[in-house]
Amino acid sequence: MHLRNASGKLVPIAAVTMMAMALAACTSSTSLITSRTQGYQISDSAQAQIRTGQSQELVQLVLGSPQSTNTFGDESAWYYVETKVRQTAFGLTMNDSRTVLVVYFDKNKKVADKAVYGLQDGKTVAIESRRTPSYGEDRSFVDSILSSF
Repeated sequence: MHLRNASGKLVPIAAVTMMAMALAACTSSTSLITSRTQGYQISDSAQAQIRTGQSQELVQLVLGSPQSTNTFGDESAWYYVETKVRQTAFGLTMNDSRTVLVVYFDKNKKVADKAVYGLQDGKTVAIESRRTPSYGEDRSFVDSILSSF
């Protein structure tokens, strides 16, 4: 298939396609990558306001509701997680950093301690791919019906 230009000469479609691709390649490569923050945005000023002996209510007022909590015996902890990710135009997502602010409370619901953890503090956990067999998984449909009589 050919196109005619203003002077009447034929221009192959392939040449037009190649020019369009070349012009598209001139865009900035940084526009293909977007960065964003997921979760709670942990600010240094908010962290500095949390001190030992403060109440849970005050911590919630300063930091907001925690993303996760746990309780072990009389003590508890609140977790605030911030993850910075980059996503390419092709859908690949890469974690740039992860920060976890943990506020520990004593049995009186007062701040006992706080800690900040990053990716370097984490551990890689292997996911187990084995499955636990369930009853009836190895029987056929007919066997299931006949065994009910």
